[in-house]
Amino acid sequence: MKQMRGFTLIELAIVLVIITILIGGLAVPLSAQIQARRIAETRRDMEAIHDALIGYAMSNTHTLATGEIRHYLPCPDANNDGLEEIHNGSGNCIGNITRGGLPWITLGVKGADAWGNRYTYAADLRYTNNLNGFISTPMASATSANLNIFPNAPCTSPAVMEDVPAVVVSHGPQGRGALNMNIGSTPLPPASVAADERQNLNVALASLPCGDETRFVSHNPTDNFDDQVMWLSRNELFNRVCPAGGCL
Repeated sequence: MKQMRGFTLIELAIVLVIITILIGGLAVPLSAQIQARRIAETRRDMEAIHDALIGYAMSNTHTLATGEIRHYLPCPDANNDGLEEIHNGSGNCIGNITRGGLPWITLGVKGADAWGNRYTYAADLRYTNNLNGFISTPMASATSANLNIFPNAPCTSPAVMEDVPAVVVSHGPQGRGALNMNIGSTPLPPASVAADERQNLNVALASLPCGDETRFVSHNPTDNFDDQVMWLSRNELFNRVCPAGGCL
């Protein structure tokens, strides 16, 4: 009768090592797939925010005494409640704020990116004024905008994009310095955060490397920069909200 032979401890150890190596090899691609999925999800959400801003401008108008109809964009959210700030007697956002959180409840969009961090949102005061609104024609006298996108934090190089009415920032997979949806107040930017990312944060003006809250940074991802920056150009806003020069 043939005797059955079991595995030796050495054989079992070799099998476990092989299984560990295989699992370790699969873990990295799986992690990369999850990260890629979250990046794509955030991009889709930012496209929805882009369209929601245009939709807001289409729906929110002020009629002047002359009968002219003016459109405007939402104010930033200053207290992280998801609602746009109210306007003062001059039509400007209360406190004349340009940069804050995204008013996601007002816009009816997701309140955070795929990593659970709040978006930073900025809008030119001339575009959020609910009494004067913006003018699209003639182009020579169209409402100007002062938000600019630069390739790096000194903000001295030629701008990537100039004179945009609105900007939205996702602070990326690392979320360095971003407000997490489970935290009740905006954290100070960590000292380790690169200047390029600090310039995009929703923080006090003194903490911004370029010393200007109307300037943002956008470039390809690096070890020190993983923000996703979306902006709404004047021409696109005019063409979508004011077809045939309807914003006068």
